[in-house]
Amino acid sequence: MAKAADTGGKRLISLAPDAWVQWVTQNSEVVAKEILNSEFQWISRETDVLVKAYSATHGDFLVLNELQLRYTAHMPLRMRAYAALAQERYRLPTYPVLVNILPPPSTLTIVNSYEQEFLGLRAIQDYRVINLWEIDAEIVFQQPLPSLLPFVPILRGGGEASVVQRALQMLRADAQLNQLESLLAFFASFVLDTPLVQQIMRWDMAVLRESPWYQEILAEGIQQGLQQGLQQGLQQGARQDLIRILRRRFGEIPQELEARLEGKSVEQLENLMDSALAELTGGIAVNSLEEFVSILSI
Repeated sequence: MAKAADTGGKRLISLAPDAWVQWVTQNSEVVAKEILNSEFQWISRETDVLVKAYSATHGDFLVLNELQLRYTAHMPLRMRAYAALAQERYRLPTYPVLVNILPPPSTLTIVNSYEQEFLGLRAIQDYRVINLWEIDAEIVFQQPLPSLLPFVPILRGGGEASVVQRALQMLRADAQLNQLESLLAFFASFVLDTPLVQQIMRWDMAVLRESPWYQEILAEGIQQGLQQGLQQGLQQGARQDLIRILRRRFGEIPQELEARLEGKSVEQLENLMDSALAELTGGIAVNSLEEFVSILSI
């Protein structure tokens, strides 16, 4: 089974570290000297990659790479913390970079700095933000940037089957890259039909399970499923309670009426339940199934 690093950020950046640090710093004279240990006390994340870099102008410095599946409101504080920890440990200036892989919810604004003022003291940390969905896929082929090949499907203009196949050909042509085919397939499934993806490339779940981004997507899906399941459970319970009340009061009810209750929200079902209880002193209480149906139609 592949190791976690095989499909994590460290593995990807190590494919062409010079090209990577030149791209994220936008400085062609920068070279990568070493990928450093980015594990700090109490903190260890596969998506953080710390590179010791050098340029004739700036000397040695650190490039702190945070490859985040989706931006969250906690990222500015995290970038501040990691930049400070890295600088303290290695005693070098730090250039933090946040690479967002997938767009966040529209309600969330991506910012490129952390700022806080407390009791007259200020804490400020700037960092560069790169949103992959804003990056032209052609850059990956022209520069080239092999570290970004698995992400081609989610880059701008990369969602076409022909572009994905072009990235696939480059992966298969290099022994160092071909194990990333499953990661390319994973991100291709965001923009192409899964049967098509499985038809044109290898889909190795053993490799995918080791990817930190696959694990995040899985956790995200489970959380959404739990939330949806809870809501559906509440709706189903309220619907069944209402049907029991109607049957107790009016006998058997038509299946058509049960079907009409299927799509009602919990709040709507609770309001209908109030109407179905004849002993209710306030609001509208129905005395027949026909009256209930008339309220349902409002």
